[in-house]
Amino acid sequence: MDARTWIDIMRTTGRLKDMTRHSWTAGGRHESVAEHTYHLLMMAYFCRDEFPRADMEKVMEMCLFHDMGEAFTGDIPAFEKTADDEAEESRRVSAWVESLPEPYRRRVRALFAEMNAMETEEARIYKALDKLEAVIQHNEADLSTWLPLEYELNLVYGEEQTRFSEFFREARRLAREDSLEKIAREAAERSDGARPTGSFGGETAE
Repeated sequence: MDARTWIDIMRTTGRLKDMTRHSWTAGGRHESVAEHTYHLLMMAYFCRDEFPRADMEKVMEMCLFHDMGEAFTGDIPAFEKTADDEAEESRRVSAWVESLPEPYRRRVRALFAEMNAMETEEARIYKALDKLEAVIQHNEADLSTWLPLEYELNLVYGEEQTRFSEFFREARRLAREDSLEKIAREAAERSDGARPTGSFGGETAE
């Protein structure tokens, strides 16, 4: 790869640092897609001993590229994304993949095909991590950033994708407990007449 092509690829991937997600950080701001990707990679790295037969480097590559389409379309929350949105994102990311030089084009194309097919252990691990990260991030954010529908959604989101693994099932159960505790604390504060903390000016998640 020549240096100019490399710089151009970095410029495109760098857009993810400015693309904000639906989720908020613990510090009270929207997280970027790049931050979500970083957190996902850390999650994959620290569970590699749970899946000794899986190619965890491939899982990490899937985590690295899975939201690349959002560099072109921005983030659309799962509960708002339509079939047309998915088709447009797929078209844009496919065009970007096909613009890559070899051997990267072939490698990244194969990664997306495997993620879309969702038939391998590696693809299932990546998808479970992606769902869990969203739940964990919501638990870390102030409850004032949650949409009303997320009081229910955060209790069940990702259950299907984590079912194949005992480790992920336990992680999903614990995340659900954390959500319930967070909701219960807010209810207790309101019943005591206390103002919930961290209102961020009354804003909610986008």
